Amino acid sequence: MLQIQPIITDAEFDDFVMRPENRDRNFEFIAGEIVENVATSTSSRIAAKIANRVGMYVEDHKLGRVTGADGGYIVFDEKYVPDAAFVSYTRQPKAPNVLYNPVAPDLAIEVLSPGNTDTEMSRKIGNYMAAGTVVWVADPQRKTLDVYTPQQPRHTLRVGDVLEGGAVLPGFRLAVASIFSD
Repeated sequence: MLQIQPIITDAEFDDFVMRPENRDRNFEFIAGEIVENVATSTSSRIAAKIANRVGMYVEDHKLGRVTGADGGYIVFDEKYVPDAAFVSYTRQPKAPNVLYNPVAPDLAIEVLSPGNTDTEMSRKIGNYMAAGTVVWVADPQRKTLDVYTPQQPRHTLRVGDVLEGGAVLPGFRLAVASIFSD
C-alpha cells in the first residue's frame, strides 16, 4: 500500500475518495491517513480464488454476502477495503448501498502485496479482531495463510494444510495448496 497524504479528517477522506479522478481507485483510511490499495497480479489472483470459493460456499448455504476488492468497511472509525469479506445475514439482514459498510465483516480476507507494511497490517488485524472479525491473511511470497480469530492465537497454514471456516463458515474447507497454485 502506498501512503499518499498526511493525517486528515474522516470528512476530508470521504471528499478525497469521491473526486472524479479517484473513483476507480481503492483507498483506506488508517490512523488518519489515506492509504491506496495497490494489488499485484499475483495478489489479485489469489484473492479472487479465495473470494470465489468463499462466495460459492456462502451462496450455496445462504449464509450472507461476500464482497470483493471494492467492498469497503468501517472498523472503529477507520475505513478498510479487504481483498474479500463476508457478512452474515444474521449480522446484517439487508445489504447497504454505501461506499463503506458500517458493519464490520464476520470474515476479512487480506492478501499481502509488496506495498503492505507490518505496522499497517498489525493495526488492521488488531482492529478487525477487536470488532469480532476473523481475518485470513495470505502471503504469496511465503505461501502461507495466517488465520486470526478473536481471543485465539494466530494459526499459520502452509501448503499441505487445509483452511477450515471455523465458527464463521462452518463446514467450509479449502486446500491451502489450491490458493497458491497457478
